[in-house]
Amino acid sequence: MTEAALLDPVEHDETATAQAVVAARDVSLVFDAEGGRVTALAGVDLSIMPGDFVSLIGPSGCGKTTLLRAIADLERPSSGSLLVNGMSPEDARKRRSYGYVFQAPALYPWRNVARNVMLPLEIMGLARAERRVRVARYLALVGLGEFARKFPWQLSGGMQQRVSIARALAFEPKLLLMDEPFGALDEITRDGLNLHLHELWRRTGMTAVFVTHSIPEAVFLSTRIVVMSARPGRVVDIIDNDLPATRDLDLRETPEFLAVAHRVREALRAGHSYD
Repeated sequence: MTEAALLDPVEHDETATAQAVVAARDVSLVFDAEGGRVTALAGVDLSIMPGDFVSLIGPSGCGKTTLLRAIADLERPSSGSLLVNGMSPEDARKRRSYGYVFQAPALYPWRNVARNVMLPLEIMGLARAERRVRVARYLALVGLGEFARKFPWQLSGGMQQRVSIARALAFEPKLLLMDEPFGALDEITRDGLNLHLHELWRRTGMTAVFVTHSIPEAVFLSTRIVVMSARPGRVVDIIDNDLPATRDLDLRETPEFLAVAHRVREALRAGHSYD
C-alpha cells in the first residue's frame, strides 16, 4: 500500500479509526535542537489493527524510534492526531495499555529474574498471590521458568531480553512496543529470538509494533511492514506480508520470502535510504 493510498479518505473512515489499536493521522514531530529545529516525523498516517505485527523499518535517524516513543507518550507530536486504543497516548500510558521493550533489557542487577518481572506488578499494587501467578505464567511463556531465581548477570544477552519481554507482558497490555530489542545480539541468538517472538505473538494474539533495521527480521516477524524515508520520517510504503502464519527459519530461503524482502528493499531505495 502506498502513501497515496493511505491518504485516501475512504481508508480513513471513523469506523476504521475506532477499531485501530494505533491510529496516526498527519502526525509530525519537530525537536528544538542545538543549531536549529529538527523535523523527525512529517505527515505520518498509519493504522495498526488488533492482532497486527507491524515492523517499522528505515535508515538510521528516520524517526522509527521517535514514532514508537510518540505512541508510548515518551514524545509528544507537534501536530496531527495520534490515538492508542481509542484514547490519547497519555491516557493509554496511565491505563497501562501497552508494554515497552527497550533496545537494552534495563534489568535491575540486585533483583533476581522473578523480582524484575514482578516490579511493574508491585507498582500497580497487585496482590502478592496474583503477582506470583503472573510472574510464573510469563516466565514460562518466554521459556525461562527455571531461571526465576537467577540474577541478570547470570544470563546471556538473549535471555535478558526474554526477561524484559516477560516483564512487559506481565501486566497483560493490549499492545507491545519493541524498540529494536535484538539489534545488539549475535545472529544465532537473534534468529532464535525471532522464532520465539513469532511463536509468542501467535499464542497470545497480541498486537505488536517492532522497530528494526533488518529486512529479514521485518519480513520474518511481520504481518505488515511500514517502510520509512530518511529524515524527515515519512511513510514510503506499507507492505502486506502474506507469508504463512506458522513460520520457521527455512522460510527465509523460499521465493515467497525473498519476493517480500525485495519489495521492502525497493521501498527503502524509493525513500532514498541509500543516498
